[in-house]
Amino acid sequence: MAAKDQKQGGGFFASLASSLSNFSSAMHKSVNGLVGYEGLEVINPEGGTEDAEEEAQRGRWKQEERDSYWKMMQKYIGSDITSMVTLPVIIFEPMTMIQKMAELMEYSYLLDLADKCEDPYMQLVYASTWALSVYFAYQRTWKPFNPILGETYEMVNHGGMTFIAEQVSHHPPMSAGHAENEHFTYDVTSKLKTKFLGNSVDVYPVGRTRVTLKRDGIVLDLVPPPTKVNNLIFGRTWVDSPGEMILSNLTTGDKVVLCFNACGWFGAGRYEVDGYVYNANEEPKILMTGKWNESMSYQPCDLEGEPLGGTELKEVWSVAETPANDKFQYTYFAHKINSFDTAPKKLLASDSRLRSDRFALEKGDLSKAGAEKSSLEERQRAEKKHREANNHKFVPRWFDFTDEVTTTPWGELEVYQYNGKYSEHRAAVDSSDCVEEADVQSIEFNPWQYGNLCVE
Repeated sequence: MAAKDQKQGGGFFASLASSLSNFSSAMHKSVNGLVGYEGLEVINPEGGTEDAEEEAQRGRWKQEERDSYWKMMQKYIGSDITSMVTLPVIIFEPMTMIQKMAELMEYSYLLDLADKCEDPYMQLVYASTWALSVYFAYQRTWKPFNPILGETYEMVNHGGMTFIAEQVSHHPPMSAGHAENEHFTYDVTSKLKTKFLGNSVDVYPVGRTRVTLKRDGIVLDLVPPPTKVNNLIFGRTWVDSPGEMILSNLTTGDKVVLCFNACGWFGAGRYEVDGYVYNANEEPKILMTGKWNESMSYQPCDLEGEPLGGTELKEVWSVAETPANDKFQYTYFAHKINSFDTAPKKLLASDSRLRSDRFALEKGDLSKAGAEKSSLEERQRAEKKHREANNHKFVPRWFDFTDEVTTTPWGELEVYQYNGKYSEHRAAVDSSDCVEEADVQSIEFNPWQYGNLCVE
Protein backbone atom coordinates (compact mmCIF):
# COMPACT_ATOMS: atom_id res chain seq x y z
CA MET A 1 0.00 0.00 0.00
CA ALA A 2 1.36 3.45 -0.91
CA ALA A 3 2.32 5.62 2.01
CA LYS A 4 0.28 8.54 0.78
CA ASP A 5 -2.84 6.36 0.92
CA GLN A 6 -2.46 5.71 4.64
CA LYS A 7 -5.25 8.10 5.56
CA GLN A 8 -7.73 6.09 3.49
CA GLY A 9 -6.24 2.62 3.80
CA GLY A 10 -4.88 0.38 6.55
CA GLY A 11 -2.16 1.03 9.08
CA PHE A 12 -1.88 2.62 12.47
CA PHE A 13 -4.09 5.66 11.86
CA ALA A 14 -6.69 3.65 9.94
CA SER A 15 -7.26 1.51 13.00
CA LEU A 16 -7.57 4.66 15.10
CA ALA A 17 -10.09 6.08 12.64
CA SER A 18 -12.03 2.82 12.67
CA SER A 19 -12.22 2.83 16.46
CA LEU A 20 -13.35 6.46 16.42
CA SER A 21 -15.99 5.70 13.79
CA ASN A 22 -17.37 2.80 15.81
CA PHE A 23 -17.47 4.97 18.89
CA SER A 24 -19.18 7.80 17.01
CA SER A 25 -21.87 5.38 15.81
CA ALA A 26 -22.46 4.27 19.37
CA MET A 27 -22.93 7.90 20.39
CA HIS A 28 -25.82 8.30 18.01
CA LYS A 29 -27.53 5.36 19.74
CA SER A 30 -27.00 6.48 23.29
CA VAL A 31 -26.04 9.86 24.70
CA ASN A 32 -25.51 8.04 27.97
CA GLY A 33 -22.43 6.55 26.38
CA LEU A 34 -20.75 9.91 26.84
CA VAL A 35 -20.40 9.28 30.56
CA GLY A 36 -16.85 8.31 31.34
CA TYR A 37 -15.48 9.03 27.87
CA GLU A 38 -12.62 11.42 28.49
CA GLY A 39 -11.98 14.25 26.06
CA LEU A 40 -15.43 14.65 24.51
CA GLU A 41 -17.32 17.92 24.74
CA VAL A 42 -21.00 18.26 23.91
CA ILE A 43 -21.25 20.73 21.01
CA ASN A 44 -24.14 21.54 18.73
CA PRO A 45 -22.36 22.46 15.48
CA GLU A 46 -25.39 24.48 14.35
CA GLY A 47 -25.93 26.38 17.60
CA GLY A 48 -28.88 26.23 19.98
CA THR A 49 -30.97 28.20 22.46
CA GLU A 50 -29.07 26.88 25.47
CA ASP A 51 -25.76 27.84 23.87
CA ALA A 52 -27.04 31.34 23.15
CA GLU A 53 -28.06 31.83 26.78
CA GLU A 54 -24.64 30.62 27.94
CA GLU A 55 -22.89 33.08 25.61
CA ALA A 56 -24.99 35.96 26.96
CA GLN A 57 -24.02 35.01 30.51
CA ARG A 58 -20.36 35.15 29.47
CA GLY A 59 -20.82 38.79 28.52
CA ARG A 60 -21.26 38.32 24.78
CA TRP A 61 -24.36 39.02 22.70
CA LYS A 62 -27.64 40.02 24.31
CA GLN A 63 -30.73 38.80 22.45
CA GLU A 64 -31.65 42.26 21.16
CA GLU A 65 -28.08 42.74 19.91
CA ARG A 66 -28.11 39.39 18.15
CA ASP A 67 -31.33 40.26 16.31
CA SER A 68 -30.16 43.69 15.14
CA TYR A 69 -26.74 42.49 13.99
CA TRP A 70 -28.25 39.48 12.29
CA LYS A 71 -30.39 41.83 10.19
CA MET A 72 -27.33 43.94 9.38
CA MET A 73 -25.06 41.01 8.56
CA GLN A 74 -27.45 39.15 6.23
CA LYS A 75 -26.50 41.39 3.32
CA TYR A 76 -22.87 40.28 3.65
CA ILE A 77 -23.53 36.54 3.21
CA GLY A 78 -21.01 35.13 0.73
CA SER A 79 -18.73 38.18 1.07
CA ASP A 80 -15.22 38.74 2.40
CA ILE A 81 -15.83 40.73 5.59
CA THR A 82 -12.20 41.14 6.66
CA SER A 83 -12.36 44.92 6.83
CA MET A 84 -15.82 45.95 5.60
CA VAL A 85 -17.96 45.48 8.70
CA THR A 86 -18.01 47.61 11.86
CA LEU A 87 -18.60 45.42 14.91
CA PRO A 88 -19.27 46.30 18.57
CA VAL A 89 -16.39 46.08 21.02
CA ILE A 90 -18.41 43.67 23.17
CA ILE A 91 -17.16 40.82 20.95
CA PHE A 92 -13.53 42.05 20.90
CA GLU A 93 -10.52 41.00 22.94
CA PRO A 94 -7.93 43.58 24.07
CA MET A 95 -5.37 42.55 21.44
CA THR A 96 -4.79 43.41 17.78
CA MET A 97 -4.22 41.05 14.87
CA ILE A 98 -0.49 41.80 14.71
CA GLN A 99 -0.14 41.09 18.42
CA LYS A 100 -1.91 37.79 17.81
CA MET A 101 0.75 36.98 15.19
CA ALA A 102 3.31 36.96 18.00
CA GLU A 103 1.46 34.17 19.83
CA LEU A 104 3.08 31.72 17.42
CA MET A 105 6.31 32.39 19.31
CA GLU A 106 5.14 30.99 22.67
CA TYR A 107 6.81 27.62 22.10
CA SER A 108 9.70 28.94 20.01
CA TYR A 109 12.04 26.65 21.93
CA LEU A 110 10.84 23.93 19.54
CA LEU A 111 12.53 25.79 16.68
CA ASP A 112 15.68 26.02 18.80
CA LEU A 113 15.55 22.24 19.18
CA ALA A 114 15.00 21.82 15.45
CA ASP A 115 18.10 23.88 14.71
CA LYS A 116 20.21 21.89 17.18
CA CYS A 117 18.93 18.54 15.88
CA GLU A 118 21.03 16.62 13.34
CA ASP A 119 18.26 14.21 12.28
CA PRO A 120 16.43 15.88 9.34
CA TYR A 121 13.16 14.10 10.12
CA MET A 122 13.21 15.05 13.79
CA GLN A 123 13.86 18.62 12.68
CA LEU A 124 10.47 18.49 10.99
CA VAL A 125 8.85 16.91 14.05
CA TYR A 126 10.00 19.83 16.20
CA ALA A 127 9.22 22.51 13.61
CA SER A 128 5.76 21.20 12.69
CA THR A 129 4.84 20.86 16.37
CA TRP A 130 5.86 24.50 16.82
CA ALA A 131 3.53 25.47 13.95
CA LEU A 132 0.70 23.44 15.47
CA SER A 133 1.16 24.64 19.05
CA VAL A 134 -0.47 28.03 18.48
CA TYR A 135 -3.87 26.51 17.72
CA PHE A 136 -4.61 26.12 21.42
CA ALA A 137 -4.43 29.92 21.72
CA TYR A 138 -6.19 30.51 18.40
CA GLN A 139 -9.36 28.73 19.56
CA ARG A 140 -10.36 31.89 21.41
CA THR A 141 -13.64 33.20 20.08
CA TRP A 142 -13.10 36.91 20.77
CA LYS A 143 -12.23 39.10 17.79
CA PRO A 144 -8.91 41.00 17.79
CA PHE A 145 -8.85 44.66 16.76
CA ASN A 146 -7.95 45.36 13.14
CA PRO A 147 -4.53 47.06 13.05
CA ILE A 148 -4.23 50.67 11.94
CA LEU A 149 -2.10 51.16 8.83
CA GLY A 150 1.49 51.59 10.03
CA GLU A 151 0.77 50.02 13.44
CA THR A 152 3.58 47.87 14.84
CA TYR A 153 4.15 45.34 17.58
CA GLU A 154 7.53 44.70 19.21
CA MET A 155 8.45 41.86 21.54
CA VAL A 156 11.65 41.06 23.43
CA ASN A 157 12.49 39.13 26.60
CA HIS A 158 11.22 35.82 25.25
CA GLY A 159 13.40 32.98 23.99
CA GLY A 160 16.30 35.34 23.31
CA MET A 161 14.51 36.71 20.27
CA THR A 162 13.33 40.00 18.87
CA PHE A 163 9.96 40.16 17.12
CA ILE A 164 8.61 42.96 14.96
CA ALA A 165 5.33 43.07 13.03
CA GLU A 166 3.87 45.90 10.97
CA GLN A 167 0.53 46.54 9.26
CA VAL A 168 1.76 47.11 5.71
CA SER A 169 -1.57 47.45 3.88
CA HIS A 170 -5.08 48.54 4.79
CA HIS A 171 -6.99 47.43 1.67
CA PRO A 172 -6.51 44.53 1.52
CA PRO A 173 -5.52 44.11 5.19
CA MET A 174 -1.97 42.74 5.22
CA SER A 175 0.68 42.34 7.91
CA ALA A 176 4.33 41.37 7.83
CA GLY A 177 6.42 39.96 10.65
CA HIS A 178 10.00 39.01 11.45
CA ALA A 179 11.48 37.19 14.44
CA GLU A 180 15.05 36.16 15.07
CA ASN A 181 17.34 34.63 17.66
CA GLU A 182 20.60 32.69 17.48
CA HIS A 183 18.88 29.57 16.09
CA PHE A 184 16.29 30.73 13.56
CA THR A 185 14.70 33.52 11.57
CA TYR A 186 10.97 33.70 10.98
CA ASP A 187 9.38 35.73 8.20
CA VAL A 188 5.71 36.03 7.34
CA THR A 189 3.49 38.00 5.01
CA SER A 190 -0.12 37.58 6.13
CA LYS A 191 -3.37 38.38 4.35
CA LEU A 192 -6.58 36.88 5.68
CA LYS A 193 -9.40 36.10 3.31
CA THR A 194 -12.85 35.43 4.74
CA LYS A 195 -16.21 34.18 3.53
CA PHE A 196 -19.24 35.04 5.65
CA LEU A 197 -21.81 32.23 5.59
CA GLY A 198 -24.52 33.66 7.83
CA ASN A 199 -23.93 32.26 11.31
CA SER A 200 -20.35 31.24 10.57
CA VAL A 201 -17.31 32.56 8.76
CA ASP A 202 -14.54 30.70 6.92
CA VAL A 203 -11.06 32.17 7.35
CA TYR A 204 -8.40 31.39 4.75
CA PRO A 205 -4.76 32.11 5.68
CA VAL A 206 -3.53 33.61 2.40
CA GLY A 207 0.03 34.04 3.61
CA ARG A 208 3.61 32.94 3.26
CA THR A 209 5.53 31.72 6.28
CA ARG A 210 9.23 30.89 6.07
CA VAL A 211 11.55 29.68 8.82
CA THR A 212 15.31 29.42 8.36
CA LEU A 213 17.27 27.20 10.75
CA LYS A 214 20.58 28.99 11.03
CA ARG A 215 23.04 26.16 11.70
CA ASP A 216 22.60 24.46 8.32
CA GLY A 217 20.61 27.12 6.47
CA ILE A 218 17.54 24.86 6.25
CA VAL A 219 14.51 26.75 4.86
CA LEU A 220 11.02 25.60 5.88
CA ASP A 221 7.74 26.67 4.25
CA LEU A 222 4.41 26.44 6.10
CA VAL A 223 0.90 26.09 4.64
CA PRO A 224 -1.66 26.03 7.50
CA PRO A 225 -5.25 24.74 7.27
CA PRO A 226 -8.24 27.09 6.98
CA THR A 227 -10.28 27.98 10.06
CA LYS A 228 -14.03 28.08 10.61
CA VAL A 229 -15.69 30.23 13.28
CA ASN A 230 -19.03 28.58 14.07
CA ASN A 231 -22.18 30.10 15.60
CA LEU A 232 -20.90 33.62 15.10
CA ILE A 233 -24.14 35.30 16.12
CA PHE A 234 -26.56 32.59 17.28
CA GLY A 235 -25.46 29.78 19.59
CA ARG A 236 -22.21 29.06 21.32
CA THR A 237 -19.26 30.40 19.31
CA TRP A 238 -16.46 27.92 18.72
CA VAL A 239 -13.51 27.55 16.36
CA ASP A 240 -12.34 24.60 14.29
CA SER A 241 -9.51 24.18 11.76
CA PRO A 242 -10.24 21.08 9.68
CA GLY A 243 -7.81 20.33 6.89
CA GLU A 244 -4.13 19.72 6.26
CA MET A 245 -1.08 21.54 7.59
CA ILE A 246 1.95 21.06 5.35
CA LEU A 247 5.46 22.01 6.41
CA SER A 248 8.02 21.55 3.63
CA ASN A 249 11.79 21.50 3.85
CA LEU A 250 12.63 23.50 0.72
CA THR A 251 16.29 22.51 1.07
CA THR A 252 15.89 18.72 1.08
CA GLY A 253 12.37 18.06 -0.23
CA ASP A 254 11.24 16.33 3.00
CA LYS A 255 7.88 17.39 4.42
CA VAL A 256 5.28 16.91 7.15
CA VAL A 257 1.57 16.48 6.44
CA LEU A 258 -0.65 16.80 9.51
CA CYS A 259 -4.41 16.24 9.21
CA PHE A 260 -6.60 18.29 11.55
CA ASN A 261 -9.83 16.35 12.13
CA ALA A 262 -13.14 18.17 11.83
CA CYS A 263 -15.34 18.36 14.90
CA GLY A 264 -18.53 16.32 14.76
CA TRP A 265 -21.57 15.99 16.99
CA PHE A 266 -20.77 15.54 20.68
CA GLY A 267 -17.27 16.85 19.91
CA ALA A 268 -16.15 13.61 18.23
CA GLY A 269 -12.81 14.09 16.55
CA ARG A 270 -12.30 17.62 17.78
CA TYR A 271 -8.69 18.66 18.45
CA GLU A 272 -7.27 15.45 16.97
CA VAL A 273 -4.26 15.63 14.64
CA ASP A 274 -2.58 12.74 12.81
CA GLY A 275 0.11 12.64 10.16
CA TYR A 276 3.55 11.68 8.97
CA VAL A 277 6.99 13.05 8.27
CA TYR A 278 7.88 12.04 4.71
CA ASN A 279 11.24 11.96 2.98
CA ALA A 280 11.77 13.51 -0.47
CA ASN A 281 10.48 10.27 -2.06
CA GLU A 282 7.21 10.62 -0.11
CA GLU A 283 7.99 7.62 2.07
CA PRO A 284 6.79 7.90 5.70
CA LYS A 285 9.60 8.05 8.26
CA ILE A 286 7.90 9.23 11.47
CA LEU A 287 4.24 9.14 12.48
CA MET A 288 2.81 11.97 14.56
CA THR A 289 -0.39 11.99 16.57
CA GLY A 290 -2.04 14.00 19.31
CA LYS A 291 -4.43 16.84 20.06
CA TRP A 292 -3.66 20.47 19.36
CA ASN A 293 -5.20 21.47 22.69
CA GLU A 294 -3.16 18.97 24.74
CA SER A 295 0.02 17.44 23.34
CA MET A 296 1.76 15.89 20.33
CA SER A 297 3.78 12.67 20.15
CA TYR A 298 5.87 10.90 17.53
CA GLN A 299 7.20 7.42 16.71
CA PRO A 300 9.44 6.06 13.92
CA CYS A 301 7.48 4.04 11.36
CA ASP A 302 8.01 1.66 8.41
CA LEU A 303 7.09 2.25 4.77
CA GLU A 304 3.50 1.19 5.49
CA GLY A 305 3.20 3.81 8.22
CA GLU A 306 3.21 1.23 11.00
CA PRO A 307 5.25 1.88 14.17
CA LEU A 308 8.69 0.26 14.07
CA GLY A 309 9.20 -2.63 16.46
CA GLY A 310 11.26 -1.76 19.50
CA THR A 311 10.19 1.91 19.41
CA GLU A 312 7.66 3.76 21.50
CA LEU A 313 5.42 6.79 21.16
CA LYS A 314 7.21 9.81 22.69
CA GLU A 315 5.73 13.15 23.63
CA VAL A 316 7.36 16.13 21.94
CA TRP A 317 5.18 18.94 23.30
CA SER A 318 2.36 19.60 25.73
CA VAL A 319 0.35 22.75 26.26
CA ALA A 320 1.41 25.00 29.13
CA GLU A 321 -0.75 25.60 32.18
CA THR A 322 -3.38 28.30 31.63
CA PRO A 323 -5.19 30.75 33.94
CA ALA A 324 -8.47 29.51 35.36
CA ASN A 325 -11.71 31.27 34.36
CA ASP A 326 -9.94 33.94 32.33
CA LYS A 327 -12.47 36.37 30.84
CA PHE A 328 -10.89 36.31 27.38
CA GLN A 329 -9.62 32.72 27.53
CA TYR A 330 -6.07 34.11 27.53
CA THR A 331 -3.01 32.00 28.14
CA TYR A 332 -0.27 33.31 30.41
CA PHE A 333 1.70 34.08 27.27
CA ALA A 334 -1.15 36.14 25.83
CA HIS A 335 -1.13 38.25 28.99
CA LYS A 336 2.64 38.54 28.62
CA ILE A 337 2.22 39.78 25.04
CA ASN A 338 -0.15 42.50 26.21
CA SER A 339 2.09 43.59 29.06
CA PHE A 340 5.01 45.99 28.88
CA ASP A 341 7.26 43.27 30.32
CA THR A 342 7.91 42.10 26.75
CA ALA A 343 8.35 45.63 25.40
CA PRO A 344 11.84 46.92 24.55
CA LYS A 345 13.11 50.19 25.91
CA LYS A 346 12.09 53.20 23.83
CA LEU A 347 9.01 51.45 22.53
CA LEU A 348 7.84 52.62 19.11
CA ALA A 349 4.88 54.99 19.37
CA SER A 350 3.11 52.86 16.76
CA ASP A 351 3.03 49.81 19.07
CA SER A 352 -0.31 48.01 19.57
CA ARG A 353 -0.01 48.09 23.36
CA LEU A 354 -0.47 51.88 23.24
CA ARG A 355 -3.82 51.82 21.45
CA SER A 356 -6.39 53.66 23.56
CA ASP A 357 -9.26 51.37 22.51
CA ARG A 358 -7.34 48.22 23.34
CA PHE A 359 -6.26 49.61 26.71
CA ALA A 360 -9.80 50.75 27.61
CA LEU A 361 -11.22 47.31 26.78
CA GLU A 362 -8.52 45.68 28.88
CA LYS A 363 -9.67 47.84 31.80
CA GLY A 364 -13.29 46.82 31.19
CA ASP A 365 -14.52 50.23 29.93
CA LEU A 366 -16.57 49.16 26.88
CA SER A 367 -18.06 52.61 26.27
CA LYS A 368 -14.65 54.29 26.11
CA ALA A 369 -13.21 51.42 24.07
CA GLY A 370 -15.92 51.87 21.44
CA ALA A 371 -15.43 55.64 21.28
CA GLU A 372 -11.64 55.33 21.03
CA LYS A 373 -11.96 52.67 18.33
CA SER A 374 -14.15 54.97 16.25
CA SER A 375 -11.74 57.86 16.78
CA LEU A 376 -8.74 55.85 15.60
CA GLU A 377 -10.61 54.68 12.52
CA GLU A 378 -11.63 58.27 11.70
CA ARG A 379 -8.01 59.42 12.02
CA GLN A 380 -6.96 56.61 9.71
CA ARG A 381 -9.46 57.80 7.12
CA ALA A 382 -8.25 61.39 7.55
CA GLU A 383 -4.66 60.38 6.93
CA LYS A 384 -5.66 58.42 3.83
CA LYS A 385 -7.49 61.49 2.52
CA HIS A 386 -4.46 63.66 3.19
CA ARG A 387 -2.13 61.16 1.52
CA GLU A 388 -4.27 60.81 -1.58
CA ALA A 389 -4.66 64.58 -1.88
CA ASN A 390 -0.87 64.82 -2.05
CA ASN A 391 -0.61 61.84 -4.44
CA HIS A 392 1.52 59.93 -1.93
CA LYS A 393 1.66 56.19 -1.29
CA PHE A 394 1.98 54.60 2.10
CA VAL A 395 5.46 53.12 2.60
CA PRO A 396 6.05 50.55 5.37
CA ARG A 397 8.96 51.34 7.65
CA TRP A 398 10.37 47.93 8.49
CA PHE A 399 9.35 45.84 5.46
CA ASP A 400 9.80 46.41 1.73
CA PHE A 401 7.28 45.56 -0.94
CA THR A 402 8.81 43.13 -3.44
CA ASP A 403 8.00 42.06 -6.98
CA GLU A 404 7.52 38.49 -5.77
CA VAL A 405 4.05 36.98 -5.96
CA THR A 406 3.54 33.57 -4.39
CA THR A 407 0.68 31.17 -5.02
CA THR A 408 -1.28 29.81 -2.06
CA PRO A 409 -4.20 27.36 -1.97
CA TRP A 410 -6.53 30.35 -1.53
CA GLY A 411 -5.12 32.88 -3.98
CA GLU A 412 -2.00 34.81 -4.92
CA LEU A 413 -0.07 36.88 -2.40
CA GLU A 414 2.23 39.86 -2.83
CA VAL A 415 5.27 39.33 -0.62
CA TYR A 416 6.79 41.86 1.78
CA GLN A 417 10.40 41.37 2.86
CA TYR A 418 12.05 42.37 6.10
CA ASN A 419 14.54 45.14 5.29
CA GLY A 420 16.80 44.88 8.36
CA LYS A 421 16.20 48.47 9.45
CA TYR A 422 14.50 47.42 12.68
CA SER A 423 17.59 45.44 13.73
CA GLU A 424 19.69 48.56 13.13
CA HIS A 425 17.22 50.71 15.04
CA ARG A 426 17.08 48.34 17.99
CA ALA A 427 20.87 47.95 18.12
CA ALA A 428 21.28 51.75 18.19
CA VAL A 429 18.72 52.12 20.98
CA ASP A 430 20.14 49.28 23.06
CA SER A 431 23.68 50.62 22.79
CA SER A 432 22.70 54.15 23.70
CA ASP A 433 23.42 55.38 27.23
CA CYS A 434 21.07 58.33 26.98
CA VAL A 435 17.70 56.67 26.54
CA GLU A 436 15.26 58.48 28.81
CA GLU A 437 13.45 56.32 31.34
CA ALA A 438 9.91 57.55 30.61
CA ASP A 439 6.61 56.02 31.62
CA VAL A 440 5.98 53.87 28.57
CA GLN A 441 2.21 53.97 29.11
CA SER A 442 2.29 57.76 28.72
CA ILE A 443 3.42 57.48 25.09
CA GLU A 444 0.65 58.51 22.72
CA PHE A 445 -0.22 55.92 20.08
CA ASN A 446 0.94 57.30 16.74
CA PRO A 447 1.33 55.09 13.65
CA TRP A 448 0.55 57.97 11.30
CA GLN A 449 3.13 58.83 8.65
CA TYR A 450 1.72 62.34 8.34
CA GLY A 451 1.83 63.33 11.96
CA ASN A 452 -0.76 63.19 14.70
CA LEU A 453 -3.77 64.10 12.54
CA CYS A 454 -6.92 65.56 13.96
CA VAL A 455 -10.21 64.62 12.37
CA GLU A 456 -11.78 67.58 10.55
